[in-house]
Amino acid sequence: MTSLIFDYDGTVHNSMLTYAPAFRDTMKWLSDNGYIEDREYTDKEISCWLGYNSTDMWSRFHPELDPSIREKARIMLGNDMARRIDNGEGALYDGAEEMLAKLKKMDYTLIFLSNCRFHYLERHRRVFQLDRYFDFFYCCEAFDFIPKYEIFRRIAPNHNGNFIVIGDRFHDIEIAARNGLPSIGCGYGFGSEEELSGADITVDNISGIPDAVRKLCSANNYI
Repeated sequence: MTSLIFDYDGTVHNSMLTYAPAFRDTMKWLSDNGYIEDREYTDKEISCWLGYNSTDMWSRFHPELDPSIREKARIMLGNDMARRIDNGEGALYDGAEEMLAKLKKMDYTLIFLSNCRFHYLERHRRVFQLDRYFDFFYCCEAFDFIPKYEIFRRIAPNHNGNFIVIGDRFHDIEIAARNGLPSIGCGYGFGSEEELSGADITVDNISGIPDAVRKLCSANNYI
């Protein structure tokens, strides 16, 4: 049995649809209240934070802010994204459902592993009916926000067989690199070429993931 460790945002879910407008609204609140300088943010500047857990993001993005203000902004941004998801503004990538369904039919075990919080996981699980595809769900909040590669070490004993990691950021490739696993980099997501340089295979379209999985299974003699 082979288990596929899937990242979510930037790999399955096009999170910029909700993250970008929520990010800009939160930055406007911060600047309107004099906490930061008013400025415009490009999509590239915004998307670079996708893949980080929200606590790490804020401590790196504006470390000079009072922790209480950072926490208020973090909650504000998260609530804004949640509202947009509930309003139907979010979406999985085109072809994501077909890709996941194909892998399920191929009898792989699909594992969701994201640097998200419980409320984010449960909302997306409900809105996008993710239980149709994923067999197991893990989020970083359940593990006190430790790095993904360490979370993997904790959950791996719960699963038999081999593993392949699939994701778009360095956090995902790091799981594979630090644990001796093959990996698929998702070039259509939010990571740079440098971040994905350590992946065994990089795909530029979500539809290419099943074929990449087959190739890695063959190359590593996975049954």
